[in-house]
Amino acid sequence: MTNAAALSRADWLARAESLRPPGANAALVLADGSVFWGRGLGAATRKVGEVCFNTSMTGYQEILTDPSYAGQIITFTFPHVGNVGTNDEDIETLAPAARGCVLRADITAPSNFRARQHLDAWLRGHGLPGIAGIDTRALTRRIRDLGAPNGVLVHAPDGAVDIGGALDEARAWPGLEGMDLAVEVSTRQSYRWSETRWSMGAGYGKLGHPIHRVVAIDYGAKRNILRCLASAGCDVTVVPAQATAAEILRHRPDGIFLSNGPGDPAATGRHAVPVIRELMAAGVPIFGICLGHQLMALALGARTFKLERGHRGANHPVQDLETRKVEITSQNHGFAVDPASLPAGVRVSHVSLFDGTNEGLAVEGKPFFSVQYHPEASPGPEDSHYLFDRFAAAMARKG
Repeated sequence: MTNAAALSRADWLARAESLRPPGANAALVLADGSVFWGRGLGAATRKVGEVCFNTSMTGYQEILTDPSYAGQIITFTFPHVGNVGTNDEDIETLAPAARGCVLRADITAPSNFRARQHLDAWLRGHGLPGIAGIDTRALTRRIRDLGAPNGVLVHAPDGAVDIGGALDEARAWPGLEGMDLAVEVSTRQSYRWSETRWSMGAGYGKLGHPIHRVVAIDYGAKRNILRCLASAGCDVTVVPAQATAAEILRHRPDGIFLSNGPGDPAATGRHAVPVIRELMAAGVPIFGICLGHQLMALALGARTFKLERGHRGANHPVQDLETRKVEITSQNHGFAVDPASLPAGVRVSHVSLFDGTNEGLAVEGKPFFSVQYHPEASPGPEDSHYLFDRFAAAMARKG
């Protein structure tokens, strides 16, 4: 690693090249001039994005296909990424929106009965670059202490890594604040969803006897969230992020789901908040997750802010303030709701036991609630599956 501080551009380029190890054909270049050399994986390309880290020990394929990672380069802190290969089931969307991945160790040969393809080949197939051989502990500490930086990941199999051009691109990229990325990853047209959760030996199931009609607004929805809704008896219709309230209510839903998604909630809120307010006025039960939680808060009059390093992992303890129970949760978000900005009649329902940030809200006397974390457990523990049943119960009471 090298840094551009107090160096001329020529001196920085010379120093960075002098620290390049033999065989290095890839680099991660941060906007502050830090350069991490390594061995390229996946697609031979160059991608710019916000560099974040995820502490999950499993589920790298679900993480890489989570639409919430749009515009981000993911650093995996767990060293054995790729060891179980990839398959056609453990995906959260068909077209991954992440920009690339950073690994400590080279990918070993897959060793899992469900593996269908090597992670390297899977990355190439999806146009995603990767880099291995990085000191991910040093990079994670840098993000922890200084916040998530802009960076460019370059994989050049011929070794022609243009670190100067990468530095310029990293510095020119505006960052995630102010970006409405939900419209980029959202479905373009409505569709029905009836696939239920996966089980060993049987794979995914099919909803047989729907109980509730749910409209899910797709701001970047993960498939396993939709499966959990179907498993709770919901006949789900998924609509685009920019669907109007009239288009949504035309489906005569028993409940409305606000999905997870990427980008700045304040930017997405410019078109989403007026719609959510109309839906609230209709009195239909509403359940939001992650970005959906932030958008609900904005619609209620609260504010959001960008976290310095974000919450990304499958081991985050959250307390339900009503039951006092602690859930170990899966999380992926770079923005949060300011609890001090919540209006009267809206209570904090869950809090992070890591840093005390807001993890959920509920509206007094109204069937509206949301959480910041991911109860669908893909990847992650299943402590929070009860929230889908809570949503179903709210619809049953309303009906």
